[in-house]
Amino acid sequence: MPAKTRNVEKLQERTGNIYETITIMAKRARQIAAREKMELDEKLKYFEGFDEEDDFSFNEEQERISKEFERRNHAAQRSLDEMENGEIYHRMPEAPKQ
Repeated sequence: MPAKTRNVEKLQERTGNIYETITIMAKRARQIAAREKMELDEKLKYFEGFDEEDDFSFNEEQERISKEFERRNHAAQRSLDEMENGEIYHRMPEAPKQ
């Protein structure tokens, strides 16, 4: 996928700070990646424990599942798209009162 230029001012509108925006998007990307890893592991777990004689057909199915996950956009790209579309909810903890 070719690189797209992004409007930085538009990205930082919601937080007021580009560094906070990047931190929020990075955290969301980690959440997406972790969820996908669990989903992939769950799908591939099905193939554990089968005999080796069925190994060839199972390898093809495992490869198909893996390629399906590889075709998806990268987690960072999806978190950036979510931020642009206003789909990410975030809140800042209150500063401690002194």
